[in-house]
Amino acid sequence: MSLAEKPTSSDNESMIDRADLNDLEAILAVTNADPDEVEHAVKDNADAIFTWDYSLQRPQLRKLYEKAKTGQWNGTTDLDWDTDVDIEKVVSSDQVATAAGIDPNLYDDTVIGHWGEKEWLDYGIQNRKWTLSQFLHGEQGALLCTAKITETVPWYDAKLYASTQVVDEARHVEVFGRYLDEKMGGGYQVNAHLRMLLDDIINDSRWDMTYLGMQVMVEGLALAAFGFMHQMTDEPLLKKLLRYVMSDEARHVAFGVLSLKEVYAEMSDAELRDRQEFAYEAAVRMRDRFLSQEVWERMGVAPKDVLPIVLRDPTRDLFQQMLFSKIVPNCKKLGILDRNDKWLRRRFEEMGVIQFEDWETTDEEFANFELGAEAPAAIKGH
Repeated sequence: MSLAEKPTSSDNESMIDRADLNDLEAILAVTNADPDEVEHAVKDNADAIFTWDYSLQRPQLRKLYEKAKTGQWNGTTDLDWDTDVDIEKVVSSDQVATAAGIDPNLYDDTVIGHWGEKEWLDYGIQNRKWTLSQFLHGEQGALLCTAKITETVPWYDAKLYASTQVVDEARHVEVFGRYLDEKMGGGYQVNAHLRMLLDDIINDSRWDMTYLGMQVMVEGLALAAFGFMHQMTDEPLLKKLLRYVMSDEARHVAFGVLSLKEVYAEMSDAELRDRQEFAYEAAVRMRDRFLSQEVWERMGVAPKDVLPIVLRDPTRDLFQQMLFSKIVPNCKKLGILDRNDKWLRRRFEEMGVIQFEDWETTDEEFANFELGAEAPAAIKGH
């Protein structure tokens, strides 16, 4: 088969464990085996690398490091935690976006057709809790991955910057955890698809895969998701929290793009194919998690009874596509979109997200996210 042809079922089976990208039964089969788990161990197969060369060799990374040093903020003192958050009022105000773009009118003839305003409000509250919980768990994944990058990347300038990101991620875990605990009354366990992706990133021994999986894929999607929620909500504490986190997050994605562009330009087609497959698998894992099956279960609805309609909801589909608005152009900038006869391009076409390929890349726009700067495109809307 030519690599330029449409992906086959055998290709998908070998990478994402199912022949059909939209096989709902296979997606829902991925669940948390222990819903009460509080500690999760993953084998880290990488070597810690010392470098005795302390010379400045990558000015762009050093510039990013300087930006990080002056862009620090304190989650305890810079955010007004005394803000009263009436979660029902907030979610009711944000209802359309909080429901992840779902159009209630499409579900009249389904198992939730009897839902009224109360049930849809309850759904919105649970979906907000679930979304912020996955932000929290993803930020802990970033904390661990960036600590690993500090150890494993062979470049001095990259080690310096990665160390600042460890501090950033600790701060993000702190503020999302505190918001969920104090303002939302608790959250959700990590989604099984997200956990599998984080496990894969940590488990891989190659330092550039940690960059690709976390800095470009997970952080890239997070940056878009934070921008969407920031734009949508009028809740002042959450809005400021997200704005502060985004100021860090844009630097993190830029760090990945600046570092990997140099590395991938020198790789063989075979080596790059591994990276393309990894990026595709990561994209699918993130796409699958946004079905938020745990929310439906908490609402007393069997996911299999409602998610087939959710998957066909054009409003939600547009929302999900927008989450890849940072990932696709950054992959193109890295040169992994079209290598190997456009292999990754074909996969992004199948996922319906290729339309973002010519949007601005994060290494070019990260300064727009700095605190005090005018609201960037990701917040205002492109």
